[in-house]
Amino acid sequence: MGASTAMMEAGMQGIADWWRRVNASTAWQEHIFLGLAIAYAVIALVALIQLIRIELRVPEYGWTTQKVFHLLNFIVNGVRAAVFCFRENVQALSPEVLQHILLDLPGLLFFTTYTLLVLFWAEIYHQARSLPTDNLRPAFLITNAVIYVIQACIWVCLLWSPSSVVLTVAKIFFAVVSLVAAFGFLLYGGRLFLMLRRFPIESKGRRKKLREVGCVTAICFTCFTIRSVIMAFSVFYKGADLDVLYHPILNAIYYMLVEIIPSALVLYILRKLPPKRMGGQYHPIQ
Repeated sequence: MGASTAMMEAGMQGIADWWRRVNASTAWQEHIFLGLAIAYAVIALVALIQLIRIELRVPEYGWTTQKVFHLLNFIVNGVRAAVFCFRENVQALSPEVLQHILLDLPGLLFFTTYTLLVLFWAEIYHQARSLPTDNLRPAFLITNAVIYVIQACIWVCLLWSPSSVVLTVAKIFFAVVSLVAAFGFLLYGGRLFLMLRRFPIESKGRRKKLREVGCVTAICFTCFTIRSVIMAFSVFYKGADLDVLYHPILNAIYYMLVEIIPSALVLYILRKLPPKRMGGQYHPIQ
């Protein structure tokens, strides 16, 4: 009788220890997801503040590329922060395709946000080389429109017939999109960097612009390449599936490498505001 009681007590103690470990693990996961939500919220706030500062500095310029870039950064990081903060509510959404939209749409907007830089650099490069620029913006808009239409078709397929095949196609598509962005940064970021290096006049402004283009190109090429590789890898290795509600460590590493750290670094590098006005005119850049 005593032996049976001791065994029962030991069993109950083992169950209690296991339950404490589960609770500890859950709390630990909560902290990781909360940390990601806070990181995204901070970047969104920084982008919004920068957008407001630029608007106050040059309100008459309308929606410039710089303003749109910061607005999209605010939207992307704000949505990511909300998804990580309310991930349990996201998991409860029905139909399931709504979950995929909330997870995939910020990634597409991230692509649009940073390929704006590619467009801006392409225009600078073409103008400096006396090449036509008329087709650059239409090409940018058409490329983005095609990508969003294809992604919308994937969401419709998931709504009608959710299957592993459609999910695999979605991952491969996202990997290809990320690879296209990486190639764009390598192509036009690299061209602009080499052109600035060969520029005959040595000046402080040239050196600063050279560092800016070189750093942003390296950061964006690296983050989009990593995203492409990881998405392609997750197609063949199901354990690397980046579900926002599971794999907290994998999610933390992935989103820190491909979005949070690159966004923070690029916002810091591109923090310079347009020159101040004086009497309706701008100060010349020294």
